[in-house]
Amino acid sequence: MSAAVLVERNLMIYKHTWYVLLAEIFEPILYLLSIGVGIGVLVGTVTDVPGGDPVSYASYVAPALLATAAMNGAMNETTFAMFGKLRTDRTFESMLATPLTERDVALGEIGWAVLRGTVVSFAFLAVITALGLVHSPWALLVVPGAALIAFAFATAGVVVVTFLRDWQDMQYIQLVMLPMFLFATTFYPLSVYPRPIQIVVQCLPLYQSIELLRNPALGVLSPKILVAALYLAAMGTICLVVAVRRLARTLAR
Repeated sequence: MSAAVLVERNLMIYKHTWYVLLAEIFEPILYLLSIGVGIGVLVGTVTDVPGGDPVSYASYVAPALLATAAMNGAMNETTFAMFGKLRTDRTFESMLATPLTERDVALGEIGWAVLRGTVVSFAFLAVITALGLVHSPWALLVVPGAALIAFAFATAGVVVVTFLRDWQDMQYIQLVMLPMFLFATTFYPLSVYPRPIQIVVQCLPLYQSIELLRNPALGVLSPKILVAALYLAAMGTICLVVAVRRLARTLAR
């Protein structure tokens, strides 16, 4: 319940800075228009959809960008925004002077990050639906799927932020996130890689996130969805346990 108070606090703040979220919504839209639609004219139809019908390149790319939006929405909150509260503003130290505990702070920030990532994803889903890029009613599974993705990456973000020493260390996050965005089958199928590289790509959390959303969005119901859901649930649970302990230790210094 105390964690919910922190979520409410963040919600009150974002009532006055809601336009910050627009950047996270417009970013995947720009990728979709420039690459999905623009390059899609050259690519044409994607036929390598296991268990599904051939789709336009834009329809193939859109669910992957949605998964990326959920990831970025959650990670931005628990890394960039949370680092400022942790190191610069010392916001959490003030909170701990109240009945809130370190565990409440961790759960509250993660809960808010999940809410933020889900809202960004839902807004992007509305856009791609309006553009006619959603062809199956199973696409409704995308909403809880986006929340699960946000949970996995939000908890991972809290773990990461406790290791950061200063703002310059943020570049290490981008050093991991950008290659993962480019190579985790966001823009092309897994089959383009040789088998050893495929195994590496399949271990990436963003690959599993894309599988979780792309399959139902394209009307394909396969065991890959369950595997991806279990992967992200396990990742989120493990990171949650570590995040609570790491944040408590960091705040106690």
